[in-house]
Amino acid sequence: MVERLSALELDLAEFAQGHPARSWAPAARDAGEGARRQRLPPLRPRQGGATGRRRRRGASGGLSRRLGFALLLAAAAPLASAQLTLYTSNAAPTIQALSADFEKRHGVRVNVWRASSIKVLQRLLAEKKAGRWEFDLVSISAPELEALYREGVLQEVNSTGHRALLEGTLPAHRGWAPQFINVFVQAYNTKAVRPDELPRRWVDLLDERWKGRLGVEANAGEWYCTVLKTLGERDGAELFREMAARNGLSVRHGNSVLANMVVSGEVPLALAVYSHMIEEAKAQGAPVDWFALEPLVARVNGVGVSRQPPHPHAARLFYEYLLTEAQPLMVKLHYVSPRRDLPPALRGAKLVFADPQVDARCENAYAALLKAKGE
Repeated sequence: MVERLSALELDLAEFAQGHPARSWAPAARDAGEGARRQRLPPLRPRQGGATGRRRRRGASGGLSRRLGFALLLAAAAPLASAQLTLYTSNAAPTIQALSADFEKRHGVRVNVWRASSIKVLQRLLAEKKAGRWEFDLVSISAPELEALYREGVLQEVNSTGHRALLEGTLPAHRGWAPQFINVFVQAYNTKAVRPDELPRRWVDLLDERWKGRLGVEANAGEWYCTVLKTLGERDGAELFREMAARNGLSVRHGNSVLANMVVSGEVPLALAVYSHMIEEAKAQGAPVDWFALEPLVARVNGVGVSRQPPHPHAARLFYEYLLTEAQPLMVKLHYVSPRRDLPPALRGAKLVFADPQVDARCENAYAALLKAKGE
């Protein structure tokens, strides 16, 4: 069960632990000015009392005084002072829905900086080098999270929420945890491709009927490398080279861009696109559907907590929220949940998870495959 803390409790906890939120500075100043205007009487110690009682209270006296002062400030400060900062690559509608739900449940505002996973990685490495710790959590793709963990940007977290996660989704080091699963499927425009045309095996894509009709995403190296592990590296690489030579590959930058090209019919069949994008488009009435050639490759998008978060308690609360309370909402938004106790979103699928520690040699081979076509 996730412990629910109010905004006030979060700020008090951070104050007591020596981690005041940045938002406390103006709040404290405003509270102090308000107290001076109202001319509040000073706090006076009670008279009398045994020396023994004073000694016994000594150990907790400092904390009590700090909490008392925090309570005085909090009485004048707005509850909206509780906040956290998230760097993420989540789609804008997704993170907007999650932030609104979290604030409604817990009274904590989520400040979001959104960019691609690689740009988030670059920014965080630059901030670490400069000695700046401005973020509380980060939610991006697994390979970039692994890089951040190796560079000492993320802290290890132990959570009861880990118990419900699917095998293979949580790294042993606990430096980050899965938020949702991206599943690579083959997607097609139902007006441009008939169901009876669909390939049953990868080798079927060598047929000339697919000339000029195939599309791929420029940065899908993880998917490609995982497929080759099933097909056999040498045989698989040769199959894709022949496919590109015979029928061509239209290369798009970004999974959402590729999905939109399938919706429009500009790319009749995409070799690898996220299932949740196609499911969402279908729900909106777009002429698209998907199928799966083995292996059905999955990649985790995860969340990690900063090694030095400005708002540590709010950060931990949001981390737990993403693993628990947020998961039904993620399923409603057509994402695949990493939890075992939620209904599977894919039809009898057996997922093969891409290794977040990507094989650089294989990724370079994928880039060379695309470059060979001059794309």
